[in-house]
Amino acid sequence: MEEKLFHGAAYYPELWDTKTIEKDIQLMKETGINVVRMGEFAWSILEPNEGEIDVSFFVKMINKLDENGIKTVMCTPTPTPPIWMSYQHPERMHVDYNGRTMIHGSRQHICTNNPYFRNRAAIITEELAKAIGHLPGLVAWQLDNEFKCHVSECMCSTCKELWHWWLKERYGSIEKLNEEWGTHIWSQYYQNFEQVPQPGPVPFLHNASLKTMYQLFSVEKITEFSDEQANIIRKYSTAPITHNSTIHFSVNNETLFSHLDFASFDSYATSDNYKMFLFNCDLWRNLKKDKEFWVMETSPSYSASLENYAKPHPNGYLKVEAVASYALGGRAFCYWLWRQQRTGCEQPHSSVISAWGSPTVGYPNILEVEKARKEIESIIFNSKATQADIAITYSDRAKIFFKTEPLLHYDYNDLISKFYKLMIETGLHRDLIPENASLQGYKILYSPFIPYLSDEYLERARIFVENGGTWIVGPMSGGRTKNHTIHLDASLGKLEKMAGIKTVYTFPVDGTVSIGEAFGVTANLGLWSSVFAENETKSIGRITHGLTPGMSFITESKLGKGKVVMLGSLPIGEKGEKLLKELFLHYANDAKVQNRFHITEGTIVAPRETKDAYIWFVINMDGKRGKVITLQDGIDLLNKNKVSKGEQLIGSYQYRIFKFNK
Repeated sequence: MEEKLFHGAAYYPELWDTKTIEKDIQLMKETGINVVRMGEFAWSILEPNEGEIDVSFFVKMINKLDENGIKTVMCTPTPTPPIWMSYQHPERMHVDYNGRTMIHGSRQHICTNNPYFRNRAAIITEELAKAIGHLPGLVAWQLDNEFKCHVSECMCSTCKELWHWWLKERYGSIEKLNEEWGTHIWSQYYQNFEQVPQPGPVPFLHNASLKTMYQLFSVEKITEFSDEQANIIRKYSTAPITHNSTIHFSVNNETLFSHLDFASFDSYATSDNYKMFLFNCDLWRNLKKDKEFWVMETSPSYSASLENYAKPHPNGYLKVEAVASYALGGRAFCYWLWRQQRTGCEQPHSSVISAWGSPTVGYPNILEVEKARKEIESIIFNSKATQADIAITYSDRAKIFFKTEPLLHYDYNDLISKFYKLMIETGLHRDLIPENASLQGYKILYSPFIPYLSDEYLERARIFVENGGTWIVGPMSGGRTKNHTIHLDASLGKLEKMAGIKTVYTFPVDGTVSIGEAFGVTANLGLWSSVFAENETKSIGRITHGLTPGMSFITESKLGKGKVVMLGSLPIGEKGEKLLKELFLHYANDAKVQNRFHITEGTIVAPRETKDAYIWFVINMDGKRGKVITLQDGIDLLNKNKVSKGEQLIGSYQYRIFKFNK
């Protein structure tokens, strides 16, 4: 891959005539677009009738773009199978949770597990790879588009059969499944695997094990489909392979990207939700360690469809969003889309160029991004993103457990993102890491909202703590087994022994006027909580009011050279947020965390480093100006002026880059 920062857009040349394409290429050059993504929805163009495959149009497009200095990310077209596939055999269609069979149209309407679909998907992927894989204009491949964006688990007959095979492989015998799921509950005992249903409509609720396992089965199968496409491409092409995902889709991003070459995400967060954009950067930076991520889709100004729209970005915001992504480990910043679509369901969506060929309301901001890209490119390539001292575990498996057991409709992504946003506000640099990530180099590990902590995770956490790390666990972590059942040895299973605590009660403290005190702050407590007794541990947070006064909701215990901190309840409200921030800062100070930045709200620091220097990208994200305190003299890399130790001003949607000697 070329040593450049990419600035790109999704492009659909199959929708336009030759004259428009020529004009688009010229406008791309003027705008600074140096990469496009193509082909993800073009199956009917590539194969209008079964077996009649012609990929020459895209070969010519890639060559033509390359001649003009524009590289291509080529996509496999599998999210939109053509109509001949839908109508010949209706059993290929996706069936949703309520038993509704999809019809042709939109996208993701066909079950990706159907063997006929898989075969045709493999054929079209191979033909593309053969014809395009060697082209000099090809910079990368994207598999499909947004796996499981609009659909989740499929309930078709193919999936039912595969589900039974998956259960047989996982449990070995129906007796073991019955035992681990506890199927004597409500007479759900199964006599053979073929009797185990898919979790469709029922009068009340499914067995937790059934629903959770079916979701795990589903995400494994979509990863299987991804791997299948990647393996075909690698026979003919050395270009790296990715997929454009998010935390909102019904996938396991950790396993999905484990066999791909780099990670990419799509984000349509509005400017007032910039912390969610940063969340994605901090996670995707760590899904493929030491590999730059791509922002494959973001809005040039606003997202929209036939049924809704979001507010446009204020002038200046797009530039700092792009700079933040590059500084936090990104390689590419790409828009959906280049030219506005004149038809379809996303006609109103913002674009770089309108359907009639004129610049859109966001166009001046896109020019600002290009100017910034050129300004920072050499700095980015001569430095690397700094690993944080603090890691927060993100778990798509936990998301599945919460989907089965939402407990007052609590959503995992909402809980973990609020937790993350509070840490941003403290100025602490942090990494979001997947469950199986290495803990090497971290001083603090947070594991919030993870109902099932695997034995492998517990073992890695134990080693981390014994070697001097601080592990802060909870809330709502460790209370379920791998089969989504209750532990029998203790409320939190093996975790309790490791932490040296005893959970006396687990119950919802919402509405019980439970109040806790810790770090000099008194706050209400919420969510489903674990309440601890003292058992050779230090009580850090004590419950002062409610059903369990005198008991602990935060404990600390020694383990080897480090410590385990149990956060049993979530402090809520304004004071609760203050308490959590105090907890973050207390343990950061205790662990001698290095990258804590003294900044005003709305301004961030993206730290990078070289062999002999620290580099701070200081970026105002909220448009309200900001300040940062530098701890030593340095150099402003943009104007080469000296920067004296102390307070530095950051303008509205401005970025500054400071260099400090190590």
